[in-house]
Amino acid sequence: MENVIYNELLLRGFSVDVGIVEYNIKTADGKSKQLQLEVDFVAKRGSQRYYVQSAFAISSEEKHKQETKAFTRISDSFKKIVVVREDIIPWHDDNGVLYIGIEQFLLEENSMEL
Repeated sequence: MENVIYNELLLRGFSVDVGIVEYNIKTADGKSKQLQLEVDFVAKRGSQRYYVQSAFAISSEEKHKQETKAFTRISDSFKKIVVVREDIIPWHDDNGVLYIGIEQFLLEENSMEL
């Protein structure tokens, strides 16, 4: 599914990179530790930027948190999107993240603007 999304972003004229979000935490012994989270795709075209995660399914709250954890560490206002395998009605969570099915993502050229 990631290859399909990647190729679709390229066809839409985006340059596509993998995103790395770095952040620091304090360990139990009080030391600082740097962690990294990955965003599957950072799609850029001119002044447009989208952060896109590919998730086969989001079947639990734990999986939902795993897929969107990197998004919560990104403080800019560019659109964040999770593409899932299921055919779903597109919706936004409380943080503004768009959830959309792969079929609609591929078939509707303005799907990233929902």
